Amino acid sequence: MKKKDTAKLIDHSLLKPDATHAEIKRLCKEAMQFGFYSVCIHPCFVKPAKEFLRASDVRVSTVIGFPLGTTLTEVKVYEAINASLLGADELDIVINIGALKSGDLETVRKDISDVIEATKGLIHKAIIETCYLEDDEKKKIVEICLEAGYEFIKTSTGFGPRGASVKDVRLIKGIVGNAAGIKAAGGIRTLKQVLNMLRAGATRIGTSAGVSILKEIQ
Repeated sequence: MKKKDTAKLIDHSLLKPDATHAEIKRLCKEAMQFGFYSVCIHPCFVKPAKEFLRASDVRVSTVIGFPLGTTLTEVKVYEAINASLLGADELDIVINIGALKSGDLETVRKDISDVIEATKGLIHKAIIETCYLEDDEKKKIVEICLEAGYEFIKTSTGFGPRGASVKDVRLIKGIVGNAAGIKAAGGIRTLKQVLNMLRAGATRIGTSAGVSILKEIQ
């Protein structure tokens, strides 16, 4: 793959809890320099990032209910609306994992649907945190997300015991087909990993190692 084509598949991410304004500015500069699809950052950085990137085509992605997904639905909705007002283009939303594993699908559906209903016009990625789920739970949550209208299923936050796996991407692809994109994220740090995820069906890559990955391409 060419560098520019690979870059356009990457959400250039900085989601560590001690990220500074200087680091976010550097992230944005790298995104413009290398042509990444978006920067993926915490909501508090959306406004300055949007302003810094205003002369470019780099989009701004932010996370909602991150990283645990256990905030109240009303809090996720408020967070999502405000992120939208500040200029976010895409929302990566952590599902209520505990509700899913408890079999409380009504809560899961409302949690997922209320956010997307409140922020129509944006791109929504449901972070299902595959490391905590059994295969039947993965299938169920992906189906619920598709019913709600999510444009992407995202494997992981990067804060769980493991991140994306080829097996999970293949499983998700087998469910969504071409009805939604798949964002593989968490622990992806090499070009080989990127290519493996793409072959398995991923259509977007979330990584903080985008620059070093591109430097592997001759």
